[in-house]
Amino acid sequence: MRRAIFRSCLAFALALAAFASTAEAQNAKGASGLPLPRFVSLKSKRVNLRVGPSTDYATSWMYTRAGLPVEITQEYENWRKIRDADGTEGWVNQSLLSGERMAVAAPWMRGKGDNIYVNLRRDPQANSTITARLEPGVIFKIAECTGEWCKAQAEGNEGWVAQGEIWGAYPGEAFK
Repeated sequence: MRRAIFRSCLAFALALAAFASTAEAQNAKGASGLPLPRFVSLKSKRVNLRVGPSTDYATSWMYTRAGLPVEITQEYENWRKIRDADGTEGWVNQSLLSGERMAVAAPWMRGKGDNIYVNLRRDPQANSTITARLEPGVIFKIAECTGEWCKAQAEGNEGWVAQGEIWGAYPGEAFK
């Protein structure tokens, strides 16, 4: 009986510790005081991705599109380690990033065939009228997310996309 109680207490303590470390990771803050990780977008049309946090480090890639959503995973002084939708990682200067929220329509579906789209809907409901169809890889602005749906502005169209069909907002993330 005592062993069963001990095992139950141990299991509870381990579960509590796992929950605490998960919650701590979700509430991590960088040197800027902002949460890590977080989504932002590229402010500039030309952004050098570097292998380290300084202009002394080599450029590994150059982005040539403003508005591309990226995820900040680390901070060091005025440098941010970012990851793009394809998983490419490197460092950029914070001055080249914007807090404007952008997203990519189902980047994991690019090249998977024809007739694959992310539906833009009039209302945040699965049975709502489709107002536009976005091809995988299309970049668009998101104004808010409910945790299940994001309000999007894409190529002159406005509507709602299912949050699970985009890269640029975390599952369950809500913001206005």
